[in-house]
This record gives sequence, structure tokens and C-alpha cells, in this order.
Amino acid sequence: MGKRLRDNLTSTYFEAANKLNSKSSRRKIIAYVESYDDVFFWRQILSQFENDKVFFEVTLPTRVQRLERGKKAVLMQLLSNKVGQGMIACVDADYDYLEQGATATSHEVTTNPYIFHTYAYSIENMQCYAPSLHDVCVAVTLNDHNIFDFERFLADFSEAIFPLFIWSIWYYRTPNYSHFTITDFLHIIETGNFSLSNADEIIHNVRRKVDKKVEMLQRQNPNAHESYQHVKEDLLQLGVTPKTTYLYIQGHHLFDKLVVPMVSKVCEKLIHERENEIYRESVHGTQRRNELSCYTNSVEDIVPMLKKNSGFMRSDQFIDIKADLTGFIQGLDLSEPATQPEQSAVALS
Repeated sequence: MGKRLRDNLTSTYFEAANKLNSKSSRRKIIAYVESYDDVFFWRQILSQFENDKVFFEVTLPTRVQRLERGKKAVLMQLLSNKVGQGMIACVDADYDYLEQGATATSHEVTTNPYIFHTYAYSIENMQCYAPSLHDVCVAVTLNDHNIFDFERFLADFSEAIFPLFIWSIWYYRTPNYSHFTITDFLHIIETGNFSLSNADEIIHNVRRKVDKKVEMLQRQNPNAHESYQHVKEDLLQLGVTPKTTYLYIQGHHLFDKLVVPMVSKVCEKLIHERENEIYRESVHGTQRRNELSCYTNSVEDIVPMLKKNSGFMRSDQFIDIKADLTGFIQGLDLSEPATQPEQSAVALS
């Protein structure tokens, strides 16, 4: 090994060590999240706000040496302490954002300056951000041929379900919630088996099911026209538009039932396309086998790629998250050491 290379390696090593050591002089802010999948999602965001004075440690809440998961565990970890500036919670918005303080949990999520949320229903919705899905397909297949319009499909899907989504929120805000639950809503908007050749038919079938249910709900609630319009205006003000409704439905349903099957079909075709290209352009069998083996080993799995998808950073929801965190960072008092939380009993229903 040459002297210059040894010197460069030594310099790189000490630079890295200094960066680690410098954390001792920086304010550490604990960021509690709901699950293991949330750790990387929020790390992508929070790392953009780290500087020579502040860094974050993203972790799950622990209580009495027992790991707890979910929003309630995160909020209780935050609220059971006298909150200082060294502790925040990062959670899925669920319907709490759309509720705008109507429940105790919604009030905390939407007003507490130490709680940050996704604005979309969950991190899964953000990972399925339509303008980023072609990039995910490229990451999986290493084929940049754009063969399917994800943005158009999810916009059409959103427009088809929007009227029923308003009814879903309308019921969610009333004591009669059990008469039309989120599960009922999700059952109606199911798309069934996806294929590239029947995408328009899928939208048509969803719209037909939605229209049928909307007519039924209108008959059952003949005096609800004004309150329905009020809910619709509320949702529009909060950013729920006919073309973006998919971002506000239950995240796991969107991820597992719609986007993964859809991306899978697109990726299957792109992989097949690339393999055919290798067959056509190979001069002899050995080259063909080597190229196919190299390509096969380079193809990635879809679900991990979606979970690592950072394309949501082009979304309006991310702009809102970033604005909240910018205000938080600007409001930190860095002249004093971070206060250690003290125990305080706080109930969260």
C-alpha cells in the first residue's frame, strides 16, 4: 500500500472518528416512532435537520424493559414525561389529522409542538407516492422503460373513491360510526386482481361499487346533504383532493392490496423485457448465461425498495412535515443543556 493511500485512509479514519466524538458536544433529541419500519422513514427526514449543534436518535419507546409499539405507546412515552426540548414523537397521522382535534389523541397529534405526523394517513401512503413509483420500478428492475402511468391510475382511483371517502369521514365523526366503518369502506374500494391490460376496467368497477354505495347512504341519510358538504369542504381545506385521496386511506390497504400487486406486475414485464433484450443481443451461449446471471443477481425485491422509497420528499405532505420540523429546530434554546424529562402522570384516552 502506497504512502499517499495510507495517509488518505488515516485522514478519513480520523475525520470519521471526530464526527462521532463531536456528538458529545451536540444536543441529542430522542425521536420516538411507532414501529421498526418507521425508524428508517423518519431517519431520512430528521437527518436533514442535523447540524453541528443538534442530532437525532430515532428509537421505539420502552417501558419497564418491555418493548411497546404503536401510536399510543409513542404518545404515552412522550406525555408521561414532563416534555423538554430533547424529546419528540414522530407518528402516522391516521385519521387524527383529518379529525383536527375532535378527540384527545387527535388534539395531541395536531397541537402538541413535540409531536410530528405524516399528514398522509401513514408512512405506507408516503412510500406509495404516485410520482415516485416509476423510480421504484427502475430500482427493482434496472429498466427505465416507462410502461405504466402510475400517476394517472392512482389519480383516477382517487377520483372514483373520493365521494365515498367523504361519507367514511362523515360517519367517523358521528356516533353512528359502526353503521359504516373503515373496514366497510375498504371492502368496497378493493380493486381485485390487477393486470396492466385491465387497469381502466378496474377503475370502472371501483367507481360502479362506490356509486352504488353512495346512493344507498344518501337514501339512508336524506337530511345529511349540508353536513356532507361541510365535511367535503373540511377535507379539501386539509389537502384531501379528488386526485390525492389514496394518500389518506388506510396505509396497509394501499400498500398491500393495491400498490405492491401493481408494481409487481409492472416489474415482471420490465424484467421479462430486459431478459429478452439479453437473449437478442448475446453473441453466444456463454455470454447469454453470464449476462442473465449478472442481471438476475442485480434485480431487487419490491417490498424493501418501496419501504426505502424516498420519493415522497417531492410531496406536499413532506413540505408540511419539513415546515413543522424547521419551526421546531428554530425554536430550540441551545444556550442551555437539554433538560432531562421528569416523570409526570398524563392520561391519554
